[in-house]
Parts: sequence; structure tokens; C-alpha cells
Amino acid sequence: MSEIKSRLVNGLFKENPTFVLMLGMCPTLAVTTSAMNGLGMGLTTMVVLALSNMIISLLRNIIPNKVRIPAFIVIIASFVTMMELLLEGFVPSLYDALGIYIPLIVVNCIILGRAEAYASKNPILPSLFDGIGMGLGFSFALTCIGAVRELIGSGKIFGFSVMPSSYVPCAIFVMAPGAFFVLAVLTALQNKIKIAGEKKGKDMSKVGSGCSEDCMNCGEEGCGKRKFYDTDVKEEQ
Repeated sequence: MSEIKSRLVNGLFKENPTFVLMLGMCPTLAVTTSAMNGLGMGLTTMVVLALSNMIISLLRNIIPNKVRIPAFIVIIASFVTMMELLLEGFVPSLYDALGIYIPLIVVNCIILGRAEAYASKNPILPSLFDGIGMGLGFSFALTCIGAVRELIGSGKIFGFSVMPSSYVPCAIFVMAPGAFFVLAVLTALQNKIKIAGEKKGKDMSKVGSGCSEDCMNCGEEGCGKRKFYDTDVKEEQ
């Protein structure tokens, strides 16, 4: 149970794909014109991520090491195709809104990264919840960005008007520049919280934006850069 909780918290806060690892920027910036679009893309990615992690973990001792990446892509593409057909059949409005970014989930670095860094090396249940945790973190980030952009850009949240009739929408926030601005502000807010916590003497080492690249003092065994660092150290020894 503690391992499951750890994987969920890891994806939501410690290694949030968007605000901490800075992964999946293409859909993050492209589809978050509204909170609903952000939530839809996030949950779709979560389902693909969780199921892919589970199957890859199940087959981790069967897939030959030399073809593991192509095998991972085939598994991920299968689930993406299933989700695309389900969205087209049951949620056509969301399918139309997300458009080309649904099939592009196949090459989302979050999914392939978790498959390589975690699912291919760990048991099925932790891998499943690792995918759920990372997916929830991605959904949370995209929904927050989409909500801010929708609120300022159109005066609505999830399609419901929340601003007074006198409010004049700032249309740039539902355009491409608005995505960069909102992401930057939310990331800066996270860093501000971290700095404030450090000033109060709290341990904020697990809150941050991006990789510190301090592999020598890094404890994240699933990090790709850390893996290459460990390999280099062994070769030098």
C-alpha cells in the first residue's frame, strides 16, 4: 500500500510531468485552450500511460532488450488507437477539439519515458499506479493551465460563464502566446512556494521545476540522466 501511495504522490507532486519534469510540452501548450480540453487530454493520456505501463511490466522479461523501444511503441500505439476510436465514438466533441494530438500521444515522451525508466524494471502493480500517478499529475497540470487560459481568455471555466458581463476577455490567452505565459507563471509560482518554504526551514527538496542535473547527489533511480551517469561512473571504475 505504501508503494502504491508513493507512486501516486510521485506523479502528482514530486515528479509532476509538466511543472517539474517539463515533459509533454507539445500537448500542454497546444490543447489547453480550455479546462475541458486539458482535462480530456490528461485523462486520455493517463489511461494510455497506466495500461501501457501494466502490459510492459508484464512482458518485461519476455521482450528482448535490443527491440524493447519498438516493442514499447507498438504497445503504446495499440492503446492510443483504442482510445482514439472510443473518443470518436462516444465523445465526438472532445475528439474534434483534440484532433491530431490524440494519435501524437504515441510519441509523448512521458509515456515512453515511464515505460523505459520504470515499467520495464518493476512489478505490474507499482507500474500500473506509477502510470496512474503520472497521468493524474499531467491531467492536473493541463486542467490548471486550461482553466486559467479559458478564464482570462473568455471569462468561462468548463464552458460556464463566471466573469461579470462587463468583463472584456483577453483573447491572447486562448492563443499560442497565452499558453507560454500561463505555463511560465504557474511554474514560477511553484518555485516561489519552494523558496518560501526553504526560508521557513522546511524540506522543499522534492519540489522543483526541471532537472537540477546534479546526478552525483540525485536519488532518482528512474531518471534517464542519472542512469547514464551511473553507467559512466562504472566504466571509469
